Amino acid sequence: MKEIDLEAMSTDELVQRFAAIGVAQDEALLGFRFKEFNRLFRKMADVSQELKRRDGDQRRALLALFSYPNIQVRLKAAKHTLAVAPLAARRQIEEIAASQWFPQAGEAGMSLDLLDDGTFKPT
Repeated sequence: MKEIDLEAMSTDELVQRFAAIGVAQDEALLGFRFKEFNRLFRKMADVSQELKRRDGDQRRALLALFSYPNIQVRLKAAKHTLAVAPLAARRQIEEIAASQWFPQAGEAGMSLDLLDDGTFKPT
């Protein structure tokens, strides 16, 4: 499989890729395909790192995904923007936790607990 050159992609293209990976993660979770989910987790982390590496930390561009129709995309966008937009990201995570839409609500609730007790420190 051909490796994608993230450095050559525009910020908008990276945001679109992040969203596509999030949708694929959701499908993998619902299908209990955890090996696939783990592979997608790494791909999403790579996109986030590329955005972070860019001048001014372009992870802020992921804020546009807070209104995305897929809850997995919204959750991951919020978690990946905690370091650059902590209040907006936390609100999004709180909304997902309150939604009771599982498994994302469970991950959101756990993320809030880990943020509050200092275990999870966004960078």
